[in-house]
Amino acid sequence: MQTFKVGDKAVYPGQGVGEVMGIEHKDIAGQRQSFYVLKIMENGMKILIPINKVGSVGLRSLIDEKAVIKVYGILKQKDISVDSATWNRRYREYMEKIKTGSVFEIAEVLRDLYLLKFDKELSLAKGVNEDDIETDLKQIFNC
Repeated sequence: MQTFKVGDKAVYPGQGVGEVMGIEHKDIAGQRQSFYVLKIMENGMKILIPINKVGSVGLRSLIDEKAVIKVYGILKQKDISVDSATWNRRYREYMEKIKTGSVFEIAEVLRDLYLLKFDKELSLAKGVNEDDIETDLKQIFNC
């Protein structure tokens, strides 16, 4: 189990990078539990994460410089074959990769979606470009 101390930065899936602001102890259902107090840097939201559930919620340390270089390498790969499966099968496969929490798996999904955008117009059923759809939506919602 990964442990953190006050001042450490950590990634909380679905929320982003946060800073461990402290550790709180609470009695819940007659049991004393310890929580990391994580403040999300982007919006200041405070999240309590049970220390004994860190692994199952996917809380992890920031990646190091070596891992960043590997992520960039994955994103730069352009000569790969993007799966020609149906959109719903690709969706399930991509969601499974995202759920792993691995930055490398997530980078692969991002790269594949980017490449697919140029190979296929990603589900633009009207056969028009994204700017036209955005204009239509703004008119619909009076933006």
